[in-house]
Amino acid sequence: MKRKRYNMGKTQIIVFTDLDGTMIDRDTYSFEVATPLIKELKKKGIPLVFCTAKTKTENEYYQKKLKVSGPLIVENGGAIFIPKKYFSSPVSRHSPAKAGPVAGHHGKVVRQDKDYYIIELGAKYKDLRKALKEIKKETGFDIIGFGDMTNKEVAKDTGLTLKMAERAKQKQYNESFNFNEPAESEKILFKKIKQKGFNSTHGGRYYNIFGKNTDKGKAVKALLKIFKKEFGRITTIGLGDSLNDLPMLEVVDIPILVQKPNKKWESKIKVKNLIKINAIGPHGWVKAIKKYAFQK
Repeated sequence: MKRKRYNMGKTQIIVFTDLDGTMIDRDTYSFEVATPLIKELKKKGIPLVFCTAKTKTENEYYQKKLKVSGPLIVENGGAIFIPKKYFSSPVSRHSPAKAGPVAGHHGKVVRQDKDYYIIELGAKYKDLRKALKEIKKETGFDIIGFGDMTNKEVAKDTGLTLKMAERAKQKQYNESFNFNEPAESEKILFKKIKQKGFNSTHGGRYYNIFGKNTDKGKAVKALLKIFKKEFGRITTIGLGDSLNDLPMLEVVDIPILVQKPNKKWESKIKVKNLIKINAIGPHGWVKAIKKYAFQK
């Protein structure tokens, strides 16, 4: 599948982006302000890779709405879904039953379904749910995960439509949850999660628990191995707004942080050469893409 290349000199640009609070408005889930720039990226052959805490089905929904295609990094780096025929050569020449490791993705195997090659880095959802239940029992903390909620309850809590709430609940590698405790209890929560063998973070809206070998940065690095094989020299741009975007911003060439609704940047994100855009969410995303993705 051949795609037009857009050169910064002789280098292919690749954009990795968070969705909620970055390319999409955190409260209204609107992406209209970003649509013209997304069309321009597509026209110029610049890959746009969603790198989010969202599920595969949520990401596919936004790809369809925005008429874009390409690899997906889902559930905070839990897995990479690569559309078949997206790259000029197969990601793996092995059958699913004999799938071997792909260079640069931490020794995990590639499996495939009818649409995707799948690189899995994350823990199983049932194990994450079990750990949260144990922590809740041990501490008495008020923890409510998506798995504890109905589609209607998730819709009410998030502001999503009922159908989008259903998509949000289709988790495989990450559990999002509300932590209704004082801020000082957060350290105990994170310590408990680590003791159970998992990692955690606080995103733009929810806390998340996921595999210890899982984060957005590791998934980006794994995918970059394949992009480099395809294009040779590449320049990567990463856009985010919250702490769970930190690993992604640490591994891209041009890390960009947009403002939260309070017109402030996430103070805990400290990355070398970090670019802070003076605009909220998708408005900041648009400013960043205009300035850094289309320069020659």
